[in-house]
Amino acid sequence: MTTIDELKCRFASADFLSFSESAPGFIAIQVTAALSQASIALQGAHVMTWQPNGQKPVIWLSKAAKFAAGKSIRGGVPLCWPWFGPHATEANYPGHGFARTIPWSLFDASKLPDGRVRLEFKPVMNDAALAQWPHASTVRNVITVGQELVIGLSTRNTGTAPFQLGQALHTYFAISDIRQASIAGLESCTYIDRVEGGKRKKQKGAVSFKGEMDRLYLGTAGCCGIIDPVMKRTILITSTGSRSTVVWNPGAEKAAKMGDFGRQGENKMVCVETANAADDVITLAPGATHRMTAQYRVIKHA
Repeated sequence: MTTIDELKCRFASADFLSFSESAPGFIAIQVTAALSQASIALQGAHVMTWQPNGQKPVIWLSKAAKFAAGKSIRGGVPLCWPWFGPHATEANYPGHGFARTIPWSLFDASKLPDGRVRLEFKPVMNDAALAQWPHASTVRNVITVGQELVIGLSTRNTGTAPFQLGQALHTYFAISDIRQASIAGLESCTYIDRVEGGKRKKQKGAVSFKGEMDRLYLGTAGCCGIIDPVMKRTILITSTGSRSTVVWNPGAEKAAKMGDFGRQGENKMVCVETANAADDVITLAPGATHRMTAQYRVIKHA
């Protein structure tokens, strides 16, 4: 496993990066780009925060989040890979896969001519991960920090047989009040309502919130926006290589049982996830590569 001293030595000339260790084995990278700042945990190649200069944070991280090796982080952008939700056949495998709780290696970091910072990560597969995912493959997570945040998750099938791939960027967005926020761009889409036992419904108008929500929208077009009238901004989410969009908020009752949301934290966040799940999982042929990307940017209201 990479140590913080090794990172400091290897990236000593990268004045746009700094490193910290808040708990044994839990290393975070602080990124300073020309137009924004971000923090990324090596565990899961997990973006924890992103804030454009002169704006409020865009990515939500719980004030009660726990930072420990092998434990998922409440907030940021967890990577769900190589399956989404429960495993199709193995009930004891971790929900949403293992990518978010294993170490990743930072093997390239550069400052682009326009001031953006690009970082590339690859997973350090442990024995449990290899046992749960016996398919020959490589995966990379490329994060570009600038006026926009871009995350690109690439999977290549290096074997001789096809396999199915489910995935999501489980992004927690910071909002002023869940009761006043809405999501545009999913109108008329069919969704699976997982709060109501998997019933299939059709979205009518913009998405608004009243209590717990867990919806998997199918066949989405790759662009939607979180409208926040109190912050006077829209967070625009543009994706490629994604067929599904998940919208999730646990509601007060469920959040209280989770313990790491913090007091009324659920009112200050909404997950809008770029995904390939349910009907939209990917079948990846031998030698093929699938790349799913999401770009986040803020549009200020007049």
